[in-house]
Amino acid sequence: MAQYTLGNYILDTGQPRAEVLAAILKDDSINEELFYAANKVKTEQYGNLVFVRGIIEFSNYCRCLCAYCGINARMKDAVRYRMAPDELVEAAVDTAKVYRTVILQSGEDCYYTAEMLAGIVRRIKEKAQCAVTLSIGERSLEEYRIMKQAGADRFLLKHETANAALYQSLHGVPLEGRLDAQRRIKGLGFELGGGFMVGLPGQTDEILAQDLLTLVREGVDMAGIGPFIAHPDTPLRGSADGNAHKTLKVLALARLLLPKCHLPSTTALNVKGGMKNALLCGANVIMQKATPYEYRKLYDIYPGRDAKDIPLREQYEELKEKLAELNLTAE
Repeated sequence: MAQYTLGNYILDTGQPRAEVLAAILKDDSINEELFYAANKVKTEQYGNLVFVRGIIEFSNYCRCLCAYCGINARMKDAVRYRMAPDELVEAAVDTAKVYRTVILQSGEDCYYTAEMLAGIVRRIKEKAQCAVTLSIGERSLEEYRIMKQAGADRFLLKHETANAALYQSLHGVPLEGRLDAQRRIKGLGFELGGGFMVGLPGQTDEILAQDLLTLVREGVDMAGIGPFIAHPDTPLRGSADGNAHKTLKVLALARLLLPKCHLPSTTALNVKGGMKNALLCGANVIMQKATPYEYRKLYDIYPGRDAKDIPLREQYEELKEKLAELNLTAE
């Protein structure tokens, strides 16, 4: 645990106070100090390494009604797809030739049973030397257990917002269900990935402070923090996007509160041009698209996402060059 003096504020990471976090987020006069402190902590923990993961978005079917998401169940014009298990295993094995971690992400698509997913994970593990991360939403304890026993290493499940009323308005279900799912995942021994959006309509700095404290309380091992980006076909169309600079401040505070946590420069932040700055104020992970090209545009959760058809190895080499310009090394 440490204490940081940022301008007139003292941030005690052993007993972080919501009012201090909110005040720091409101005060742009201390940004340079905040970003310097976060980069220093990240460098102490991980040196100049940036961990690169390959992410495969294998289905855009979803049972959920999230008001901000372009693949929610009410999106009647969405062109839906599902990758067959054999196709997904092949894509994952190819991805593992380039990246040490493969992330399997989908909407909350119950077509893929726990047993199906366990079989996919097991086959990937038999054919490739890689960590497998799942990002498939809320399931029962027994379903999570089946996937963990098959060899899945990590699980990503963002809480999205720690404000119960805002969560209910955006998702139509209580926040506690999402937090309970995170606790089931953590209790089974998965490395838990959480996270939330910055700039949601109705969000305040006080709510963002609670988001950060939720990451600490739930003991996340990774946290994806990115700006809200309005999708033109959802109920939140026309809303202002989240601010990239505010997102960087939240990211930096997350690094101070959780020194060892893996913090990606999220895809949404990269859309807003923030990758370089994120890596210099606390981020130590990048997720690279490994979804087969024919599906990339269809996983349309928000506009502006990269759908270029670039071979995985070439994509990785380009990233390595960009990181080298920042004196960072892809791992």
